[in-house]
Amino acid sequence: MHLEILTPEKKIFEGEVAIATFPGADGSFQIMDNHAPLISLLQEGTVEYKDKGVNHNIQITGGVVEVLKNKVILLADGIVD
Repeated sequence: MHLEILTPEKKIFEGEVAIATFPGADGSFQIMDNHAPLISLLQEGTVEYKDKGVNHNIQITGGVVEVLKNKVILLADGIVD
C-alpha cells in the first residue's frame, strides 16, 4: 500500500509499505493492504511502518490518518525529534 506522512512544514515520507501502526485516540492500530476505508484521530505517540523490509519509527505529536483504496495519508501535527 502507499503511505504518505505529511506535516504542515514538509513531506516526511512517501512510498510503498507492507504494514503501518498508528497511535489512535482509543489505542494503537495497524493498517495492512486492502484495509477498509478509515479516518481516525491520532494522539501523541509512535508511528511504525515497514519499508523494503526495514522497520521505521516516527514520533508524532498527534494528527489524522485517512485510509482509502490502499492509500494511507497521515497528516501529523508535528514530529518529535
